[in-house]
Amino acid sequence: MSISTPWSRRMGLALPIVNAPMGGAAGGRLAAAVTAAGGLGMIGMGSAATPEALATELAELFELGPLGGPRPFGIGLVHWVMTDNPALLDTALAVAPTALSVSFGDEFSWVCRAHDAGALAVTQVADVDAARRAAGAGVDVLVARGAEGGGHGEPRIGTLPLLAEVLDAVDVPVLAAGGVSTGRALAAVLAAGAAGAWLGTVLTTCAEALTRPGDRDLLLGAGSAQTALTAEFDVAAGYRWPASQPERVLIDAAGTALPVNAGQGVGSVRSSRPAAEVVASLAEDAAALLRRVGAEVL
Repeated sequence: MSISTPWSRRMGLALPIVNAPMGGAAGGRLAAAVTAAGGLGMIGMGSAATPEALATELAELFELGPLGGPRPFGIGLVHWVMTDNPALLDTALAVAPTALSVSFGDEFSWVCRAHDAGALAVTQVADVDAARRAAGAGVDVLVARGAEGGGHGEPRIGTLPLLAEVLDAVDVPVLAAGGVSTGRALAAVLAAGAAGAWLGTVLTTCAEALTRPGDRDLLLGAGSAQTALTAEFDVAAGYRWPASQPERVLIDAAGTALPVNAGQGVGSVRSSRPAAEVVASLAEDAAALLRRVGAEVL
């Protein structure tokens, strides 16, 4: 039993699943595993990204796949980090990714460069105005990132209401992000019209993720109410994230923030499994649920 959408079929994907390009978690091994499982695997470069770090993860990706690496694959960059270090964009486009995601900025000169390199341009949006601006700038795929999502972003609107508004506002494919960590959640966003799901926290505990062992244990033991928004770790590290884009992290029993990114779907993440098993399980559960609850329209 499987599941697909018109967008995933056009992309040549067996499943409408994309791994979020999480800095510090989504490296070459995870991207290769997600692509091999039928989704779109993405390498993520976060706040501390360098061209050398990206090259290292790309080498890992290509080593694990036949004929120069698994296809399709994508690369995700943070806009302000890329602006500070333009060689990141050069390094990303030099390997001809299927998709290039650049998020957390409102300048779109990179879109033409992505298209010239044969890559789909992807960006995350937190409200309808941002979605319209991005689509008007030529971005091919939007990611409606709800406030539930882990890591950085503008926590403005919950995933489902944001997804519904964005789908009504633009004509490009829209992926849903934020709190999608079960087959039920995947079924919900696909039923609402999402072209696919952009999965983060549910994949951070996979064997192929770059997540540190201690952080993986914290994620596996956390409940969905054990997250909070903070900028304290960015301030301490000297990263220049704007105040409007805090990160959602785990908190401990006393409510103290921990430097471990996690979305509000973390309470459903209870085992460390290979990415192929996680992706297949989500897709199978979503397909079964959609079939079971299908309503007759008169």
